[in-house]
Amino acid sequence: MFNIPPHSFNVMLVVLGLLLTATTCRLILARAKPLKDYTELRQRIQSWWWMIGIIFVCLIVSQTTAIILFAFISFLALKEFFSIVPTRQADRRVLFWAYVAIPIQYYFVSIGWYGMFIIFIPIYIFLLLPMRMVLIGETKGFIYSAGIIHWAVMLTVFCLSHIAYLLVLPVQNKAAGDMGLVIFLLLMTQLNDVCQYIWGKLLGRHKIIPKVSPNKTWEGFIGGVLSIALVSTLLGPYLTPLTLKFSLLAGLLISGSGFIGDVVISSIKRDLEIKDSGSLIPGHGGILDRCDSLIFTSPLFFHFLYYVNY
Repeated sequence: MFNIPPHSFNVMLVVLGLLLTATTCRLILARAKPLKDYTELRQRIQSWWWMIGIIFVCLIVSQTTAIILFAFISFLALKEFFSIVPTRQADRRVLFWAYVAIPIQYYFVSIGWYGMFIIFIPIYIFLLLPMRMVLIGETKGFIYSAGIIHWAVMLTVFCLSHIAYLLVLPVQNKAAGDMGLVIFLLLMTQLNDVCQYIWGKLLGRHKIIPKVSPNKTWEGFIGGVLSIALVSTLLGPYLTPLTLKFSLLAGLLISGSGFIGDVVISSIKRDLEIKDSGSLIPGHGGILDRCDSLIFTSPLFFHFLYYVNY
């Protein structure tokens, strides 16, 4: 019923196989050590089933459905950002226009209007929001509030919308289809988080930025970068139009920028003295906790790909 490109379909099967393996291992651990609490691990794996399932279904159904999904993710991320970062009471009417930017930005994505997609938020929304703030007439906290609202829209709407725009780029790898680029970006970004965590647990000794994220180590970072560089080199030509050389560079870019996105959102939480950005995703925290790396990897990978191939 659905025409799924073979390369993308095969990678989907591999991902589902990895999830099935993780679920099986968790059940074995629970039986072997019944007194140990594996609730968080169970929640994390179950949440991965839901997240991956929803993304795969939307990608398979249609391009429009997938774009709507990413627009909804931007909405949830923006809403969560405003829920944890305090804004002025006077800015409630300004926040409305921040939310209005979401459907407009993703409409430009859906019609493939690159010119407006790339300037709408950095220019037009950037100019509109402070103008609306001026009309309210409240000057106390103006700079602080303008900075928060602008940055929130840039991170959660502009940056994340680059994932959706990958779907409307001209298809150059027909065996992977339009969804191949999205699957590659999402897989490499999330796998980077996992690899850096695992290498950090196994070999971590030297902390990078202990005041921001005490669990981040040089060993974990380097191990993650090398792992993703290898996987990206092998998988890039399979899912994207990138050659082996550019697939390697893409892996290095995703791994490095994913780390930065992670610690930037961690810095926000440290500043606000909170552990998680929310509780929407059991075992993971909030939507920002899950999208932190993607906020940075999405635009950087998109423009790297655009420069190299389009």
